[in-house]
Amino acid sequence: MEYNLANVHPDAKIGENVVIEPFVTIEKDVEIGDNCWIGANAVIKNYTKIGNNCKIFHGAVVGAVPQDLKFRGEITWVEIGDNTTIRECATINRGTAAKGKTVVGKNCLIMAYSHVAHDCVLGNNVILGNASQIAGEVEIDDFAILSGAVLVHQFVRIGSHVMIQGGSKVSKDVPSYVTAGRDPLIFAGINSIGLRRRNFSDEQINNIQEFYRILYLKGYNNSQAIEVIESNMPNSKERNELLNFVKESKRGIIAGK
Repeated sequence: MEYNLANVHPDAKIGENVVIEPFVTIEKDVEIGDNCWIGANAVIKNYTKIGNNCKIFHGAVVGAVPQDLKFRGEITWVEIGDNTTIRECATINRGTAAKGKTVVGKNCLIMAYSHVAHDCVLGNNVILGNASQIAGEVEIDDFAILSGAVLVHQFVRIGSHVMIQGGSKVSKDVPSYVTAGRDPLIFAGINSIGLRRRNFSDEQINNIQEFYRILYLKGYNNSQAIEVIESNMPNSKERNELLNFVKESKRGIIAGK
């Protein structure tokens, strides 16, 4: 297969109906699924797997070695899920020995000039706004949205269905279903608009609201709030997910208002 003015290693595995624009570089140990589009001057480095129906825009670099001084050249990977778009000049680095791979899920949008560092795990339907910078070993769960120029500290976890204000610095874990903003970053309410758009019922939204009323607005510390929630709130998927998030947080969760 020939690609006009592109540098594609003959051993790279390229799917069907893939468009590769001029001056693209694709290295040897790369797998690209069907119906993808790779824009001019993009670089796909060794040990990268890209799913079907992905778009990688001009100047993006996927699979470069980690910016981690502990990296010793071990074979690690980047995995990009189906239907994901990576915009201009975004960068996604390989994993290290810590986890072995960096993962971006399905249906994600990584906007221009964003960076996803080594060993990050992004779920499905995640959006990173322009110039967001994600440090190593960060976890971002499904349907989270980070507005432009958000900075995320190493090892932070961001829960599902979260919305974070542009320009925020995220140094603590952000539990699911909330909006967060200001400086330093704090809880600003639940993401009720996003939840309704994703067909959460009124009962589910009310349960989430009650969880955060107890956690942030009743004057309890986290340990006290957990006891009250476990004793008084009815068992539900959302309650249990949020309890586990708070209990398992390694960096501590963001503060309340």
